[in-house]
Amino acid sequence: MSTQNPTAVRVYLARVRSALADLPESEVEEILEDVRPHLAEMEAELGDNPKVDALIERLGSPESYAAELRASGGYPPRPADSGDKTGILKVKTGLGGARFAFWGLVFSMGGFALFGFAAAVLVRVEPLLGLLFIAPVLAISVAYVVRRGVAPIAELPEVIKFREVVKSFQSNRNDKGLAYFRALKPAWWVLCAAVLVVFGLLLMLRDTEAVLLLPLMLLAAVAVVWAGPKLKTDRRLLWLAVPVSAFVVGSMLGGAGAAVDLIAKRSYSDGPYANGYSPNYNDTYGNPQLMYGNQDVENIYAFDAEGKPLTEIYLYDENGRPLSTTRYACEASTGEKRRVGDDNRYPRPHLERGVEDSRGSRNGYNGSRGYCEERADVPFSAAIPKGAPVPPSSSAQAPPSSTPAPPSNSTQPTR
Repeated sequence: MSTQNPTAVRVYLARVRSALADLPESEVEEILEDVRPHLAEMEAELGDNPKVDALIERLGSPESYAAELRASGGYPPRPADSGDKTGILKVKTGLGGARFAFWGLVFSMGGFALFGFAAAVLVRVEPLLGLLFIAPVLAISVAYVVRRGVAPIAELPEVIKFREVVKSFQSNRNDKGLAYFRALKPAWWVLCAAVLVVFGLLLMLRDTEAVLLLPLMLLAAVAVVWAGPKLKTDRRLLWLAVPVSAFVVGSMLGGAGAAVDLIAKRSYSDGPYANGYSPNYNDTYGNPQLMYGNQDVENIYAFDAEGKPLTEIYLYDENGRPLSTTRYACEASTGEKRRVGDDNRYPRPHLERGVEDSRGSRNGYNGSRGYCEERADVPFSAAIPKGAPVPPSSSAQAPPSSTPAPPSNSTQPTR
């Protein structure tokens, strides 16, 4: 190795080389040549004359880093020996925090994927509020990794078992195929950024409340493009890149499902159902949805001939079946709407929803929490046509009388 390399890098790479000593020398040199530039760049970021401990804090121990290089390159695991016992004993303390950080990452990955999928399927911002419950877990995990590094996590039994599974999988696959997918990693981070920006714009177009979410989407897009290429040299960035990647995968799957559903509905409306009954569509609670054309109808208002709104009306079809749909009300604690039952009584309270700030000003730029208000008034006025001819109804016509006409009082002239 060139003596021009910084001391910390030389010491770290020497231990990595020792951990890879069972591999052919040519392959070891190839592996080290790949990681030298990243380590030198990282040491430059750490300042003048950094210690090896600083690199270990960022990357984990050289032995664990060498194990990751083996796994990513598809090499067999290092033969078991007694030289690792001391290192294992050193990291046995504080496994509770390491285990929380690892499973916090797994939990966050699943949550981000789930809520991203739900938001994309519904094309609404409300499901993303579920990320607020995941954020504390992820924040605690990130704090542990920033403070302690990834070395304790790399020595967890479940992490070691996971690596063995990955190695077994890679050993049974074509190396050329794995190399091809590794070459696509830079493109994946760019794709993640593009999906985040496009998804944020779609949510903003669907719901003006999502304008507050768009800056977060842009920030996440910039962060993932910056962090993705650095994962090989700083494993702590996994706690940023993995949740964002899971969110992108979930939202892409949800968007594909929403697109398939939209295409199916349009094919029905343009197909044999166009001039007859359209297929039944149910809401998320299994209740039928009222449809007017291709649009859902959640409320119905009725007026009399004078334009006065009617209340307490019940709707039935021609067969006497009640036209029941899901009834919603406001959730006071969250400002969201919730299901309270289903019936065929109309009209329902109008749910006015938006955001407000700490002073109670609504729908402004400083809105930070959602609100929901139930209003019983009619949100519009109806103009009833006057003087329109009303066709006579057959049921309103009096039936012909079968009673004989009374006799006339006039006398017949005699001849």
